[in-house]
Amino acid sequence: MTWDGPILTDSGGFQVFSLASLRRIKEEGVYFASHIDGHKIFMGPEESMQIQSNLGSDICMAFDECIENPAPYDYVARSVDRTYRWLVRCKAENARLNALPDTVNPQQMLWGINQGGTYADLRIRHMQQIAELDLPGYAIGGLAWGATQVMYDIIDAVEPYMPADKPGISWAWHPQQHHRGRGPWCGFLRLRHAGPQRPSRKALYVAGSLNIKNAKYKLDDKPIDPTCDCPVCRRFSRAYLRHLFTAEEMLGMRLAVMHNLYFYNKLTRRIRE
Repeated sequence: MTWDGPILTDSGGFQVFSLASLRRIKEEGVYFASHIDGHKIFMGPEESMQIQSNLGSDICMAFDECIENPAPYDYVARSVDRTYRWLVRCKAENARLNALPDTVNPQQMLWGINQGGTYADLRIRHMQQIAELDLPGYAIGGLAWGATQVMYDIIDAVEPYMPADKPGISWAWHPQQHHRGRGPWCGFLRLRHAGPQRPSRKALYVAGSLNIKNAKYKLDDKPIDPTCDCPVCRRFSRAYLRHLFTAEEMLGMRLAVMHNLYFYNKLTRRIRE
């Protein structure tokens, strides 16, 4: 990615929450069906920690249940208790993984996530519980549904109980903190072309056409086109582009368009000259 800064990975808790019709929550973890092909998957605190450890992020997030809002008080109370027990398991597994000799990042930091729905008393109790675990950082979770007064009230209620000497984030839009999950609206550039041609999102242009999904590029550290000075070729390798395309990440298509537009612009400039 050519990003020389801290990287945070999420636990998968929210992603499991988004599959409500396909999941079963148990004490050991969550059983759910893949939204892609329906095959059965299990994710628990240990599995979440192992995946994030393999990714080698600087900060990993605890596996939690992201509770639907609104939800009955009794259910939220039971869920918060289970999320706390999961956090204890996450902490033990994170410590075990960090001690292994072949761990990608043995300094990976586990952050706890505060839950409790829209109930301030449950939020505060849970924050007090997880603060006792003395983790490197904490997050207020389950609030990323938009700027509402209830959301602000929950953040204001919980913040005084967050350890003052530890960094914290909230999965919400709030002007006094760093936030993940919400942000300012972004404008999108719509490119319109005169004529039937448009730069391909699937192929990459060099002197000819390059099939980036070819297996021979899996470990290729060269740029798409060694003679090209576009921002993509200056920063990213063929191997990274191939990964994005095989994983069906939209960033791959975006980078392909950036390179291809640059290629065409440079080509037409040379034609004019």
